[in-house]
Amino acid sequence: MSSTELPSVPPTSVLPRAKAVRVAAGEQLRSVGLPGVTLTIRSRPPAREGLPPALFVHGLGGSSPNWSELMERLEGVVDGEAVDLPGFGDSPPPDDGDYSVTGHARAVIRHLDAAGRGPVHLFGNSLGGAVATRVAAVRPDLVRTLTLISPALPELRVQRTAVPTILIGLPGVAALLTRTTGKWTAEQRVRGVLALCYGDPGRVTPEAFGYAVEELERRLRLPYFWDAMARSARGIVNAYTLGGQHGLWRQAERVLAPTLLIYGARDQLVGYRMAQKAARSFRHSRLLSMPDAGHVAMMEYPGAVAGAFRELLADAERLDGDQTAAPGAGG
Repeated sequence: MSSTELPSVPPTSVLPRAKAVRVAAGEQLRSVGLPGVTLTIRSRPPAREGLPPALFVHGLGGSSPNWSELMERLEGVVDGEAVDLPGFGDSPPPDDGDYSVTGHARAVIRHLDAAGRGPVHLFGNSLGGAVATRVAAVRPDLVRTLTLISPALPELRVQRTAVPTILIGLPGVAALLTRTTGKWTAEQRVRGVLALCYGDPGRVTPEAFGYAVEELERRLRLPYFWDAMARSARGIVNAYTLGGQHGLWRQAERVLAPTLLIYGARDQLVGYRMAQKAARSFRHSRLLSMPDAGHVAMMEYPGAVAGAFRELLADAERLDGDQTAAPGAGG
């Protein structure tokens, strides 16, 4: 193994089974086996039959519960599912060890193709925003609308507060962090993450904090936890350096779906200044700027995010109606 490679992890078949993840009231959890990857899917039965499907994709270090509150608020609007990306949440690592943005996008596409749920209303946060952008660009048939919350799209000047997260992707840094932070408690780690991701960490309830600690303790016991984090962080950095048609900004310009962009002014990981560039790049976009939000607006202000999506959905349905009526307008 070369000095630049990350240590390998055992095959999925021999990985230890961690403590079961929590499933909130009204949610269901299932495992989906696909070529080269097994995904855990969190779903919330819709309020009624016939609602359009939606898929929610979390960010780096996150998991499907990041969307639980938003899914609950939208249960009368969409038939929602949230995916644990390979190596995160309750999903085991991918068979090929590919944690690139393209690798994660491929897993999402395989799930949508196998489930036959497309086109979906696709949501993505942070890394999940980059993944969702790539999916929408290369498979427009699978995406009805696109909602991006602080998407991890390339920035020329990365915020200073985001540098430590980026550094996780460098060879050897994950192992160094494991050694140097070995005595940190899960509570200390969670407080640090909340301070980085929330515009106001005080909005986190004691119950939510306790759940986050419990979930982190579970995931820290997984032998592939740091490997998944490091390789996915490296995948973001690599995606930032891609040019030509594979560049994320170029792919953003190719997205045909109506797009909702949500940026928090207190975001310490994705520059708020990128909001206007994103609004110019996605051809059918609307922008919601949230002055008090940080990096995870769907967790901080789920009501506002749900309201903005309802407006996007109404506009998309109105556009569909106009296009349907147009052919007969002159006759």
